[in-house]
Amino acid sequence: MTESANIPEADQDDVARAAEILLGHRESIDRLDAILVYTLGERFKHTQAVGQLKAEHDLPPSDPTREAKQIARLEDLAKRANLDPDFAKAFLNFIIQEVIRHHKKHQE
Repeated sequence: MTESANIPEADQDDVARAAEILLGHRESIDRLDAILVYTLGERFKHTQAVGQLKAEHDLPPSDPTREAKQIARLEDLAKRANLDPDFAKAFLNFIIQEVIRHHKKHQE
């Protein structure tokens, strides 16, 4: 005998509906993950070009004024998007550190 035989039919319907809803959410999450990865890839193409330009013109790899503006801008966007601003700030700080690392490599 299967386990579903012990579950009342109404509950089985609820479980099936929940599984269908869960599948829909997971498909959306997978699409959004792909968007994030491709968006980050595109962003890094531009930051690589910026790093090359900075290296060619002997500019510093880091621009603290721009970074501060970007963090404030992202925190504001996060609030409007109902995303934890601390998470958004930490995420952007991680990206900025990676970009600076790349810029330093261009200058070597």
